[in-house]
Amino acid sequence: MAFAALKEELACSICLNIYADPVLLRCGHNFCRFCIDRALDSQEEFGLYSCPDCRREFPERPALQSNLKLCNIAEYFHSTEPAQTETEVFCANCFDAPVPAVIYCLHCEVSLCDNHLRVHSKSQEHVLMEPYSSLRVKKCLSHHKALAYYCCDENICICVSCLLNEKHREHQVIGINEAFRKKMDKLRSRMAKEALMTADVEEKIQNLQTHKKSTSAKTARLIQHVNVTFKKIKRRLDDLAKRVLCEIASREEQTSLSVSDLIQQLDLKKDELSRKVRHMEKLCNMTDPLSFLQDRKVDVNDFFDPELKDLCERVVKMTSAVDDAEESLVSKMVQVGLSGIMGDVGITKDLQAKEATEILLDVNPSANYDVGIKKYLPTKEATEILLDINTAANNVCMSGDLKTVSCAEVHQNRPETTQRFEECKVLSTRSFTSGKHYWDLDTCKSGHWRVGVACANMERRGPFSLIGKNEKSLGLRRSSDSYFLRYNDREIRIYNKPMCDKIRVYLDYDAGQLSFYQLTDPIAHIHTTTTTFTQPLHAVFAVYDDGWIRLRN
Repeated sequence: MAFAALKEELACSICLNIYADPVLLRCGHNFCRFCIDRALDSQEEFGLYSCPDCRREFPERPALQSNLKLCNIAEYFHSTEPAQTETEVFCANCFDAPVPAVIYCLHCEVSLCDNHLRVHSKSQEHVLMEPYSSLRVKKCLSHHKALAYYCCDENICICVSCLLNEKHREHQVIGINEAFRKKMDKLRSRMAKEALMTADVEEKIQNLQTHKKSTSAKTARLIQHVNVTFKKIKRRLDDLAKRVLCEIASREEQTSLSVSDLIQQLDLKKDELSRKVRHMEKLCNMTDPLSFLQDRKVDVNDFFDPELKDLCERVVKMTSAVDDAEESLVSKMVQVGLSGIMGDVGITKDLQAKEATEILLDVNPSANYDVGIKKYLPTKEATEILLDINTAANNVCMSGDLKTVSCAEVHQNRPETTQRFEECKVLSTRSFTSGKHYWDLDTCKSGHWRVGVACANMERRGPFSLIGKNEKSLGLRRSSDSYFLRYNDREIRIYNKPMCDKIRVYLDYDAGQLSFYQLTDPIAHIHTTTTTFTQPLHAVFAVYDDGWIRLRN
């Protein structure tokens, strides 16, 4: 009796078997972890959870806490309980011989075979289900009657007595078979959707795998192409270097022979000149005027050697021109050779342009500079721009047509605003966010000016408001013999001798190109920078001392 009572206390109220991995709810009741998980899963779609024993409701899914002591007791009971085998369920109406049951009637609480099922009542109160052994028959724990109904509100199975209970009287209650059919239909529908989703996911995975393979193949081909291209370039460069070096050596040999020949001729002339000098010294020592004048060998014109003069002129020409000639030859050979290599390996002008060093306005404060590459000048008309008087400093004057800025000797008394520069500078009214634009300028010869581009949020006051003193602007100025480019408080010298006072500023926003030219005949390129523009750009001008700038467009 004690063993039976203990076994009853250790039985899960859901599966009626001994606890397996028992867990505890906050209400104090214990269940098998698998059983209570399945019960809570069935309650999840209603958003309300309750204990299957006491019906205590929880607003959220209760946390399951392992009951270690009860787990140890259940394991000990399992180890001491004799092994049992589940017996086959037989028909309760077959007395002559045991016949396996095929159905179980919850109302009659009997198992039936095929023969007795045919004569069994078909009324709704007789709920038929899979046959169970006596240990697995599902009965109401409170009334010990068959669970023949399903409460949709509480998502639990109930018996006929529970149905008459006041608690379930207002609830939606259906037969257990109908509930099974509805949930099974819902499960099958969900399963079909999941199958379609699984197929869609598999298709996408396959597409991604195909794309990955295609990308890998393209990358491999690109890597191979790049390797082959640069191997070609390296071979061609090596060949070009050999040709240039051979040409330099050949020129050096020719020059050496010519110089040696000149040295030899000059040595002969030097010896001859030495003899003449000694003879002249001898004549100079004569004291008898008559003898000196009657000597036929005394002729001053005989001492002049036109060949020596020609030799000396050849030496002067050779020594002054040899360096320039050699450098010009080498430069031309390298230029022609590189152009041939570029064309042979299919390198485009765009790729060449990428070799220019980037200057990233408002992006890369550590950018540096490069002389850049020459760009073809635009053929369209210059962009019409005007000076913005709202940004002009009070120590600069502006013309009525807003196209000339110069230093002012008298304070201009313009209203102080956040847009106005503290000194020397002015922006254009127009800003650029795309396209190609250029504007031409007349400048003063003194070089007390700076031109370039700037972002709208450039500093207006303090030491960092100077053009090129920050990351928001870039400007060019001229000196007596060079141009200077300043950006981020770094200035580089451009060894390009100023030849005129007319400057062109060319902006290709989309390509990230900013170029400066001298408007000579022909037009001369000063400098080109390659960059990435991320903000609207204004033309910016600065004048100092007696400097001035005039827009020519």
